[in-house]
Amino acid sequence: MKAIRIHAHGGPEVLQLDEVPAPTPKAGEVLVRVKAAGVNFIDIYQRKGIYPLTLPFTPGSEGVGIVETAGGGFAAGDRVLWVNQAGAYAEKLSVAPDRLVKVPAGLSDAAAVAAGLQALTAQFLCESTYAVKPGDDVLIHAGAGGVGLLLIQMAKQKGARVFTTVSTAAKAKLAREAGADEVILYTESDFVAAVKDRTGGKGVHVAYDSVGQATALGSLSVVRPLGMLVLFGQSSGVVPPIDPLLLMRQGSIFLTRPTLFHHIAEAGALQQRAARVFSWVESGALKLHVGAEYPLADAGRAQADLEARRTTGKLVLTVSA
Repeated sequence: MKAIRIHAHGGPEVLQLDEVPAPTPKAGEVLVRVKAAGVNFIDIYQRKGIYPLTLPFTPGSEGVGIVETAGGGFAAGDRVLWVNQAGAYAEKLSVAPDRLVKVPAGLSDAAAVAAGLQALTAQFLCESTYAVKPGDDVLIHAGAGGVGLLLIQMAKQKGARVFTTVSTAAKAKLAREAGADEVILYTESDFVAAVKDRTGGKGVHVAYDSVGQATALGSLSVVRPLGMLVLFGQSSGVVPPIDPLLLMRQGSIFLTRPTLFHHIAEAGALQQRAARVFSWVESGALKLHVGAEYPLADAGRAQADLEARRTTGKLVLTVSA
């Protein structure tokens, strides 16, 4: 089968399309033919060695495919989604059944991927990490990104006033269409000053920050007393250590750095969170945005586009017909 392999850490050029043996499922696993794979920042962190994996490896943390060997309650032909399972940039993959979720018939492969890692992340962020409530002021960075567009919609459903940052007018339009109340072009104005001005100096109840190094301290400075700073990504670089005294001086701020992995470690939790996301999608309450699709061979270009912030919404690799 064909698979993207990384033999050395580096830039997008280290992603190479190799011919490799198809996997043989271990006891308890099922073989899945991959139809589409999601492209995420975690794939870039692994490629660079920030989150090191044993070389060589096949990247890709999520995908949608067709079950080829039955097992664990899944029949051959079932269309399934998986997240936090390495190796999705390939034509076939062996997966433990407790990591699989059946995909509703009405969703395309690309849309199903968009309902995966990023939608599940947005769900736990606004319902588990900080339970957004009516009347909350919420700051969401990268509002036109995969998680950002989903998180804006979820926060608005819960009755929050949503502030978001974007880099271009086109991205601002997408964020507004998703429901953002206050869209700040950080390339033209200081988001800290804008948030403080538009909240009357009070700040926000929660700041969701996936940008990291470039925004973390600014995000902290706009969280109101007893509020929360949620760091869940680092697209601009790793966040330097934060002195706990800053949290006290800002007003007894809560600081957390959650990850999806721990929120879906149990099979039941994965199924429950996925069911919640799918119910929103099927009811029309949550709109999925697939920004671009690339053939598997162009995985390097997809990662380069994501890293350069040239994209919006979900990026998907089309693996097989």
